[in-house]
Amino acid sequence: MPDPLLTPTLKLPIPGARLRPWTFADAPALAHHANDRRVARYLRDSFQHPYSVGDAEFFLCLVADSTRDLFLAIEADGEAVGSVGVHFKTDVRRRSAEIGYWLTPAYWGRGLATAAVRTVSAYVLAQFDVCRLYAVVFANNPASARVLEKAGYELEARMRRSVVKDGETLDSLLYALVV
Repeated sequence: MPDPLLTPTLKLPIPGARLRPWTFADAPALAHHANDRRVARYLRDSFQHPYSVGDAEFFLCLVADSTRDLFLAIEADGEAVGSVGVHFKTDVRRRSAEIGYWLTPAYWGRGLATAAVRTVSAYVLAQFDVCRLYAVVFANNPASARVLEKAGYELEARMRRSVVKDGETLDSLLYALVV
């Protein structure tokens, strides 16, 4: 699995953008961009709102200690403005990995999330013994579903009433990229 000391920097096909390892110096930018209700409303409850510098520092410590999963900052214009992560599975699912991502609203609609998902997916499939990448998105988040579709993922299932967010029970959508 990924060695945090060897985590790559990956070029994106968007000028001024790249994927790179997180650093502790990213804490202020992470707290700033993650502290947006429009981001948190589509993520798991562990991604809280409000999101403080302390929350950012806690996340960066988790990333620094992780030897199993891949965590990359989405950098644009010299600043971390989002994140993409890959969580490698174990046991009978050992050739599968779950991808997750978020991007600050200031960069929505520019193709940055799609480029990040497409790029990290290609990297994982080429570098690791993974034949299936998947993501689960809330059904009320069509923009995230579209990111996955543009990155080559296919809808496999609608999981009815499978998640609870902000007191509302929602459907979720399972997308996968299988090679």
